[in-house]
Amino acid sequence: MHYAIVDIETTGGYASGSGITEIAILIHDGTSVIDRYETLINPGRPIPWSIQALTGIDDEMVADSPAFEEVADKIYQMLSDRIFIAHNVNFDYSFVKYHLQAAGYELNAPKLCTVRLSRKIKPGLASYSLGKLCDALGILIENRHRAGGDADATAILFSKLLAWDTSGHIASMLKKTSKEQQLPPNLPKEDFTNLPSCPGVYYFQDMAGKEIYVGKALNIKKRVASHFSGHNPNPQRQHFLRSIYAIRYENCGTELMALLLEAAEIKRLWPLYNRAMKSPEPKFALYSYEDFHGYRRLAIGKHGKYHDCIHVFNRESDGIRMLRKLVIDFGLSAERCSYGRYPLFSSESEDIQKLSTKIQLLNPEDYNALVENALTKFTENLPSFIIVDTGRNADENSCIWVEKGQLSRIGYVSNHADLTRLTDIKEVLQPCVSNHYMNQLIFSYAEKYPLKVKRLMQEMTTFQEIP
Repeated sequence: MHYAIVDIETTGGYASGSGITEIAILIHDGTSVIDRYETLINPGRPIPWSIQALTGIDDEMVADSPAFEEVADKIYQMLSDRIFIAHNVNFDYSFVKYHLQAAGYELNAPKLCTVRLSRKIKPGLASYSLGKLCDALGILIENRHRAGGDADATAILFSKLLAWDTSGHIASMLKKTSKEQQLPPNLPKEDFTNLPSCPGVYYFQDMAGKEIYVGKALNIKKRVASHFSGHNPNPQRQHFLRSIYAIRYENCGTELMALLLEAAEIKRLWPLYNRAMKSPEPKFALYSYEDFHGYRRLAIGKHGKYHDCIHVFNRESDGIRMLRKLVIDFGLSAERCSYGRYPLFSSESEDIQKLSTKIQLLNPEDYNALVENALTKFTENLPSFIIVDTGRNADENSCIWVEKGQLSRIGYVSNHADLTRLTDIKEVLQPCVSNHYMNQLIFSYAEKYPLKVKRLMQEMTTFQEIP
């Protein structure tokens, strides 16, 4: 069995937007290095000053060097039918695979990461970066931050690890059924293998234990594994994987409970790599304002984060429908209600015209009282219900408590608890600050699974099934 120990220098941190400036490949037969290939490469783009300072490789040094395509065949031949080894192997592999693919070669080599291997064979060291690891193990690195020097040090490290591996870690990591090489270099395998296959929320943590990503899953283990599969060369994924040092999780019983916890946790923790759900704002809202004559007007408009509103909607049509219902049910003036720049009724019926004419005669004080009554009744008539569903185990149920259209409490109720009144159940659940996104999730779920919904009745002392 032969190994190809690889080190590269690059113009940046991700393959699709960066070039390779130097590569070194050492062929190791399991005892010693038997062949090597090393060359500077012209990346076809300027080398950033920060990288020039780190590696010592500048634009002038690579000006007359071959482009990657010119040496791609040699690199491919060196790597073919060999185990690809590097310190933080997924980084080097993603670059080499990406640029080989661009040159017309498809690399699919088994991988071995000396970071992960060192953590297994020599656990408990302060750091597993190449420099500090070599210092701790007495390995001299000459020509640091150059491909040849770092590859030489990695080869010495690998030889030592081969000799120290009395437990068969290398053979285990190279098994085709092993997912070890797909895991981030700093993540203990146990953190992944201990994940359950149930609905819940998972947390990726950095070296300091800070949550950098929160996600939900119907199957936690399967979803987490999907983050680590493939060789996506984009920058976010490359930096993301290198930052993961630990995983923790929360079993949630159902996907809905996981969705709600995910939304709440992203809002609470504000993780670095969560972007899509940090500001799940509604698009439209019902506003109230007073015109020059002192009359209170109602209008549907775009939702503004810093503007007070009465109610929010994902779709403008939902807001228009609700406002038209207020006008009809409570006798409001259609002319004093609108959406955007448009009147609420494009062609008013005769009844609406008669009603509007009558309402126009009211003074501001009487009309505004009419509007206030309509809004009060609207709020009071917002639905109150609970969703009872599967718990985290057979001895409990999950419970979501919605009061006047807003999620207010959430949690799990034991099947063995002596809870005879709804108020008893409410006290067991944890208070929850919701947002529009969370409420939309609940209402969509309630519409999809009506048999799991129980409507609160008679001031929350009893409930009834929704027909």
